[in-house]
Amino acid sequence: MLEITIPTTYDSSLAPPGKHVANIFLQYVPYTLSPQVAASWHALKESYADRVMDLIEEYAPGFRGLVLHRHVLSPLDLEEQYGLPGGNIFHGEMSTDQLYFLRPVPGWAQYRTPIRGLYVCGAGAHPGGGVTGAPGHNAAREILKDWRSRSSGL
Repeated sequence: MLEITIPTTYDSSLAPPGKHVANIFLQYVPYTLSPQVAASWHALKESYADRVMDLIEEYAPGFRGLVLHRHVLSPLDLEEQYGLPGGNIFHGEMSTDQLYFLRPVPGWAQYRTPIRGLYVCGAGAHPGGGVTGAPGHNAAREILKDWRSRSSGL
């Protein structure tokens, strides 16, 4: 799945006049390459990006010719540069074994950890990744609930 955004359509200060910035986010690229692949993500990412550009070109002829510069990040780059294990922006797969009471790990659901006063929120907490603010909101709700319980002597 390709998620393509062009932020300069609403903020022209991001590029010189008459130019645009496009972000192409390709989800679900495997971190671990097939054993038949003899190269690493460092060696393959540009040719993989070329394949993505070819695909976009099928639906938007002329797109490739408009690109003056690109910066490609592979799952390995995301891990190395941003500390995202496995290059996963959701801090874990959004699969049934890593959701709800299992997120981020069994026993740490409801935003609490085994350490009193230490809470978790963000992409690694339920409901997971994306820029929703929901994990932070939900963690704050639990913190307030615990604070009120301690304040009232319960």
